[in-house]
Parts: sequence; structure tokens; C-alpha cells
Amino acid sequence: MQPRLDYFATSPRLGKMLSELSQAVKQASIPLNLIHLADLRASQINGCAFCVDMHVKEAKIRGERELRLYHVAVWRESPLFSPKERAVFEWTEAVTLLGAEGVPDAVYESVRAQLSEQEISDLTFALAVINSWNRLAVSFRKTPGSDAAAYGLGKAGLA
Repeated sequence: MQPRLDYFATSPRLGKMLSELSQAVKQASIPLNLIHLADLRASQINGCAFCVDMHVKEAKIRGERELRLYHVAVWRESPLFSPKERAVFEWTEAVTLLGAEGVPDAVYESVRAQLSEQEISDLTFALAVINSWNRLAVSFRKTPGSDAAAYGLGKAGLA
């Protein structure tokens, strides 16, 4: 598929602001490895090949095991994730797939058992950001791997 337009070039001020928010959430209370896993899961749900490609590479560069990356899509059945990681995945899915009832109380209680209020809030901001990026990349057909060199993602060894 051909990309439709370059949203950074078309809306540079807005792209810069979203990029700044992306950097800010990486400095929040949630460990970066958990943010990468949440970003990957949200991107899988949203069908964003560009972001799946990016977040797999980022996570691998940060030391994430490949098998765990393969298991993100099947986290419920996988024994490879901690209770905290499972709570992050459950929250990620609920926030990404907002249904008619919103985020169910049971999901909120589950994540509250594993994360502090600050972590839940910061994670939700991180999810708002990745869902925004997913919508941009999917809408304008951003090519997976097209920015890998610019972001130093070649270090992942996943060409």
C-alpha cells in the first residue's frame, strides 16, 4: 500500500506536540519496558503495522526477550508475563477497545491491585498517545520500517 500523506509535514506543529507528549510519557512513573509492551499490544489491536514494527524493535533494543514479544498477542494464555504485566495488558485492551460501558469496574480493580494511582494515570496517558499514533499511521498508511533508520531501530537486528 502506498502512504497517503506525510502527516508530520502537513501538520508540523501538531506532530511536534504529539511527539513531545510521547517523550513525556516515557519519563513518567511506568517503566519503559512496560510502556513498550502496552504500545505493542495497543498497536496489534488497532492493526497498526508501522507501530507494531517500531515497538517490537524498541523493546528488543531495550533487552526484551523475543519469545515474550511473540506472546504479547496471546498474553492471557502465556506463562511468560507477571501479574503486573497482565494487568497492564488488560488495561491496555479495555482503554483501546472502549465499549459501550467504557472500562469495566472489574478491569479497573484488577489494575488497581497491581499499579498505583499515579501509574494507572500515566499508563492511560501513554495509551492515549499510542492510540493517537496508531490512528495517524493507519489512516495515512505509514509504511512499516520506513523510519527505522531515523529512530536507530536497526540495532534491534530485525531487518
